[in-house]
Amino acid sequence: MNARPGRRCRPEGEAAPGLFQRNGFAGRDGFTLFEALVAVALMGLILSILATVTAQWIPNWRAGFSRLQTTELAGLALDRLTADFAAAEYIAPIGQIKPLFIGSADEVTFVRSPIGPRPTHGPAPTGLEIIRYADSANQGGLVRSRVAFTPLTAAAASSPDFEFSDASLLLRAPLKVSFGYAGRDRIWSESWSDQISLPSAVRITLRNAASGEILAASTATLVHINAPAACARGAASEPCPDADGTTPPADQPATAPAPRGVL
Repeated sequence: MNARPGRRCRPEGEAAPGLFQRNGFAGRDGFTLFEALVAVALMGLILSILATVTAQWIPNWRAGFSRLQTTELAGLALDRLTADFAAAEYIAPIGQIKPLFIGSADEVTFVRSPIGPRPTHGPAPTGLEIIRYADSANQGGLVRSRVAFTPLTAAAASSPDFEFSDASLLLRAPLKVSFGYAGRDRIWSESWSDQISLPSAVRITLRNAASGEILAASTATLVHINAPAACARGAASEPCPDADGTTPPADQPATAPAPRGVL
């Protein structure tokens, strides 16, 4: 029998080499069934431990994220409140000398200049707005609403039936805001209405209604205007408030209010 050069002839009766023999795996053992089951059991134990740790960590992470988000929203609401109070205007309704400022512990209504350029035409050419902050059960928190200031709305200042619109929710429950007001005597009170002047400062107390805890974000702001512009010019036809916020007798000349101290 002729054979090709370089190839060994297999003797008769010798079996052909198998796959494992050709690839060099002859004589090697694989995993047994018991070893595979142990590996699967260890993998399941590791996964169960990771699931337990994750189940304990995720609720704490969610609670921390919720507190952080609530704090940021409360900061934005307080910034809006302080900006509005600081921009309050001394505007008296027609035929009255007392400014439009109705404040209680839970609700406050006042006049301020609008945010942005003042309009020169339209329903409110004065460019003023009546702002109200109040808790709303329907919206579930502190709501800021406004209405354009016109002589018609100012004439009805004694009525609470302003047609407010553009309501926006600033704070959600359980956060709750209460207001305090101080005159130039620096004595805080829970109400401010039917006064000859605007409050010198407004205190904003932020608390958790569920626990009653007062939050550290509570603040106070000064009201920049608390007398008519005519008093500053010394040309007021009506008596101007004194340094303590009271009105002098009508037979005394109107004087400009003394500078306010910092509370």
